Amino acid sequence: MIRVTRAGRLHLGGMADLLGAVIAKGGTTAIVAPVTRDDLASWMARAPARSAWHVAEDDQGRVQGFQWIEPHEDLPEDTCDIATLVALDQQGLGVGSSLFEATRAAARDLGYRFIAAVIRQDNAGGLAYYQSRGFEDWRHWDDAPVAPRVIKRHAL
Repeated sequence: MIRVTRAGRLHLGGMADLLGAVIAKGGTTAIVAPVTRDDLASWMARAPARSAWHVAEDDQGRVQGFQWIEPHEDLPEDTCDIATLVALDQQGLGVGSSLFEATRAAARDLGYRFIAAVIRQDNAGGLAYYQSRGFEDWRHWDDAPVAPRVIKRHAL
């Protein structure tokens, strides 16, 4: 059973561990340097009035995934940026779907009209995930650092 709640300081260790495993595997995120719980705490504090962070936990309280939205300087005011991370052994099991339900509601509550996802072009799983949530190709970022990317957008 997966439970989705607002992410907070108590989740930071599990979130950092999950992200560390995804970074170590490679191929799905443009983040290549290790990320600590303090890094995540500072990211959460960047735009508290215009962002929302959610975490998916199992019955034992272990973080199985997390997702956040926030404004981005390269996006219109009515569009937030989204990031999704799911534990390597939980991908394809509904964690991302559960997270997106909460995130989409939060985006509406924050007054956004669109959600934009920046996905590595070689991340087939990420591209399929966002496509299945109703995201459509919006832009391409061919000279992005680490790997070329597709920017998909979801209308709220």
